[in-house]
Amino acid sequence: MDGRELVRAVIEIGSARGRRAWRSAWRHRRADAAALPRRGAERARVPGLLEGTRALPGGGVLRFARSELLVRVTVGGAVFWGWDGAEPGPSYALAGGGPEPDPRAVLEPDTGGGWRVVSERVTVAVSRHGAVEVRTPGGAVLRRELPPRWWDPVAPDAGGARGVEGARWLQRSEVPADARFFGLGGRASGPRLRDGTYRLWNTDPRGGFGPGDDPLYITMPVQVVVADAGTHLAFYDNSWDGRVVLREGEEGAGSGVDRAGTSEVRLEGGPARCWVLTGTPARVLQGWSGLTGAAAVPPEWALGYQHARWGFGSAAEVRRVVAGYRERGLALSAVHLDIDHYDAHRVFTVDREGFPDLPGLARELLGRGVRLVSIVDPAVKAGDAVHASGRAVGARGAFVRDAGGREVRGEVWPGECAYPDFTDPAAREWWGGLYEERLAQGFAGFWHDMNEPVSFAPWGDASLPRSARHVMDGAGGDHRSGHNVYALGMARAGWEGLVRLRPDERPFLFSRSGWAGMQRYGGTWSGDVESGWEGLRASLALVLGLGLCGVPYSGPDVGGFGGSPSPELYLRWFQLGAYLPLFRTHSAIWAGRREPWEFGPEVAEAAAEVLAERERLRPYFVTLAHLARRTGAPYVRPLWWGNPEDRVLRDCEDAFLLGDALLVAPVLECGADRRAVRLPRGRWYDTVTGAAYEGPGQVLLDAPPGRVPVLARAGSVLAVRGADGAVGLEAWAPARGRTGGGVVIRDPGPGFGAGEVERYAVRWAGEAVVVEDESGAPVAGVTVRGL
Repeated sequence: MDGRELVRAVIEIGSARGRRAWRSAWRHRRADAAALPRRGAERARVPGLLEGTRALPGGGVLRFARSELLVRVTVGGAVFWGWDGAEPGPSYALAGGGPEPDPRAVLEPDTGGGWRVVSERVTVAVSRHGAVEVRTPGGAVLRRELPPRWWDPVAPDAGGARGVEGARWLQRSEVPADARFFGLGGRASGPRLRDGTYRLWNTDPRGGFGPGDDPLYITMPVQVVVADAGTHLAFYDNSWDGRVVLREGEEGAGSGVDRAGTSEVRLEGGPARCWVLTGTPARVLQGWSGLTGAAAVPPEWALGYQHARWGFGSAAEVRRVVAGYRERGLALSAVHLDIDHYDAHRVFTVDREGFPDLPGLARELLGRGVRLVSIVDPAVKAGDAVHASGRAVGARGAFVRDAGGREVRGEVWPGECAYPDFTDPAAREWWGGLYEERLAQGFAGFWHDMNEPVSFAPWGDASLPRSARHVMDGAGGDHRSGHNVYALGMARAGWEGLVRLRPDERPFLFSRSGWAGMQRYGGTWSGDVESGWEGLRASLALVLGLGLCGVPYSGPDVGGFGGSPSPELYLRWFQLGAYLPLFRTHSAIWAGRREPWEFGPEVAEAAAEVLAERERLRPYFVTLAHLARRTGAPYVRPLWWGNPEDRVLRDCEDAFLLGDALLVAPVLECGADRRAVRLPRGRWYDTVTGAAYEGPGQVLLDAPPGRVPVLARAGSVLAVRGADGAVGLEAWAPARGRTGGGVVIRDPGPGFGAGEVERYAVRWAGEAVVVEDESGAPVAGVTVRGL
């Protein structure tokens, strides 16, 4: 279950759990008061004037009066810079040590007393005052970083040292006046990030959220900026708490002066370092994937429809729901069990009364093609068997400790809990081994919840005290730097443990919280999105924004988490979910049910058609999953993906591309039966009526209750499942005089095989459309549409 934001009711003073939560919050506050350094006198600092340089492969070090800057251009064109001795590593975001320096990029003098590094794809210029510009090969400025500013503690124990861990810093940047901002993790107000302040602190919002709520479960200091001059991604590799203030620019009318767009990043400590990648959106995301790691490919079954619920309560109820899908001929790939299947909410246990034979239930469901997926929370009940085994790990145990060496305790569903330190390699290995119990119970997949991490609190930050100590893989640190990477470490522990336990199977794992690089270990979902039309719109914003941050596999709780959607809202949400990577209904224990037939016969009939189309397209989702791993391209892409120069498309947030072939225009407004759709350039076919439309431009399409507009790109080829269950090809006719093509990657099985890439070309041959393979040989049995 995700969030369980029963918290406000649970922590009433009169309840036992409420009293424990109050005591826990006070303990955390006292711990921070005693162990965190107090903010005293600080000395503001800027780099000052340039005094000297030292060339290195790919760039060099520039020495200023009060700081030094390392600039490096790497093979592939990624740019790194770090102030005050900051290097690319260690980093929880990077896969490995990062790319190698480009030996052809050389530090050389620039105009105005500055220096520059010129490479094939990008130029980096540094002024004599410390401003950093990223330019295209043609000289257009994509981003200008003004000289940073630090506030160094001047307390005696800090010694007035520069760049100490606790020094706050500020980085202001300018982007072109026409630029649009995207990214920063999962933002309900996105995908386009308008003027405002965005916090960088993974947070459980304690209830259903909508577009106005920020921050949420996944925050990342990752900006994707799209402008006429080009697209770039900027990543400030720092996991401390912070805020980003964005202001879009404005172009001057006539001969008026442009006002640049601005970004202001304020971090409470940690290294001042940044990566920038430039190019087309596809090249930028490919570079980001190379930098932070390739996305995990889910098992084929995890690309089908899944049903979750907090409150199944018993194996009998699970069987009843699965039978309901089966009797109605509705496709179902998996059932997710929430914390109510645990014994007293304790992780890695089973309620034997409600689920007396969980392995038997799993085998029974698997015989019907349905897998079981288990929730896993990080908090471990103090005093139980799992806690005892964790305390025996190494010399210090596996759990987070305070400055005095005592275990940090918090209040969560089982009661008083300890928290594994996932920045400790020994703790990760121990935790990964615990999944053996889950596998023995018959579970095929896992969803990580409450891992921001959450400790119930009636006030303040509902997490661990900031003074809590973390191993940080040998570097040492406290929760100020460990908080945002906590869930990332948990995902790594689970993933690596599952790979050790079943090396021939790709794990299925997704996590409510995370950080940059989390795609290496699986995906995510929306969390406790509110059951309303605003929640529906936020669901799409989250998937699009996370995809641009390198997390391609995600989706919402269809129907919202905590309320009872109307039949219309449920169906529109169901229709949207069918075209998102993770297609899952879910609800809270107090909320209405989410089975399609619970909303009436008309909704059930329409939902059956939606599920049939998802099953038909599942081979296409398999292709998109493997392409995401190979190229970094998300399954779900903004309309401007292939046309970033189209300013109108940059502002379109209510439709999306599913891969290269499909454009999906969900209905996000109550009562709508038609909607306007903005088309990228090219010909597009309505997949239901077959009508052809030419882009760029806007069209008005019918959207009756039973369907949403879905258009196919002319000339595209995609894999689909036929009525007999076999995978075949579907091609859409190119415009006369044009050609097309597509890529298909078939499921290689449950293991880690890459899958063979099949490339196809589409062309007119007289009055017929033919599809050819890479050798030029015609392919038989292709369904051609759009004729």
